[in-house]
Amino acid sequence: MYDEEQHPGPRGAVEHGPLAGFTVGVTAARRADELGALLQRRGASVLHAPALRIVPLADDGELLAATKEIIDQVPDVVVATTAIGFRGWIEAADGWGLGEQLLGRLRGAELLARGPKVKGAIRAAGLTEEWSPSSESLAEVLDRLLEEGVEGRRIAVQLHGEPLPGFVESLRAGGAEVVPVPVYRWMPPEDVTPLDRLLDATVSRSLDALTFTSAPAAASLLSRAETRGLREELLSALVHDVLPACVGPVTALPLQAHGVDTIQPERFRLGPLVQLLCQELPARARALPIAGHRVEIRGHAVLVDGALRPVPPAGMSLLRALSRRPGWVVPRADLLRALPGAGRDEHAVETAMARLRTALGAPKLIQTVVKRGYRLALDPATDAKYADA
Repeated sequence: MYDEEQHPGPRGAVEHGPLAGFTVGVTAARRADELGALLQRRGASVLHAPALRIVPLADDGELLAATKEIIDQVPDVVVATTAIGFRGWIEAADGWGLGEQLLGRLRGAELLARGPKVKGAIRAAGLTEEWSPSSESLAEVLDRLLEEGVEGRRIAVQLHGEPLPGFVESLRAGGAEVVPVPVYRWMPPEDVTPLDRLLDATVSRSLDALTFTSAPAAASLLSRAETRGLREELLSALVHDVLPACVGPVTALPLQAHGVDTIQPERFRLGPLVQLLCQELPARARALPIAGHRVEIRGHAVLVDGALRPVPPAGMSLLRALSRRPGWVVPRADLLRALPGAGRDEHAVETAMARLRTALGAPKLIQTVVKRGYRLALDPATDAKYADA
């Protein structure tokens, strides 16, 4: 887990990023460190567990067979979808002694690149792409091919771990002969312990958001949840409480198939994905005027007049229970039920409440109502508003 990053400001104050107080899950296998660092720099705590592992196919018969097929019969079009996959293909061909022959055939084909990183890999191999979409979207590549007409054309498609839903099928439906080039495969992680930890954190709502950078990662998490009998609990968490954030629409497909709506940036990159979370998570946080202070309740911390106050899990449970009916008295018995694993001793409520008040740094935010329970000291101007609701 990445620790929250904080910077000392003037007079010993602490400046915090837009994601301070939130915990974000990362399922990526590739570029997980980059994504985690981007989130951490904006203040988030990050829980990482690769939902899959990448298995190169340098020794795989399928890739060798596809390479020989392309050398024997030059395709009209070659679609390169990922930089790492394209480089891996050329390197594997070199290892088989087929590198120069493959490059020669690719020079004779219309070479389409999905985005700038793929263009870079193509040019590093001494080749030149015919075209690349500005959107970095395979959907735009498909639209171009179908507009040109694909009937009778031979099209090689470098796969990137999964069968590219709808892409290959659409080309074949248009009359194309498609040669799949499987450069690497996604497999379940060898050690599922971190993935189980991430799954448990999602189901228990310990996460505020869960990020996905590939469709296989989403499918793998769903599969693991199914194996453990947690699929419905996982889906409920993602629908109601934990924000699912996908790098693009293809990544979101396995979740959408189960009725889970996701957020996606306009540009399908890690930076825009993090920026979107910086907008969405603070907007979902509950902000209340309490005892003359502005209190914003986040995942594992509270902003009191803009100052970040980390709160223990038991305290956050109590604060959320109080905030569901701000200004109203919540009985100790109800607060006891809100505490994780508290049992039947109402003294646990008093202990957790004392720690919560200390963590908030403003004890008057929460009032004790003798023999009844506790309430948030909602400002009078808004107290009536919530009482009428």
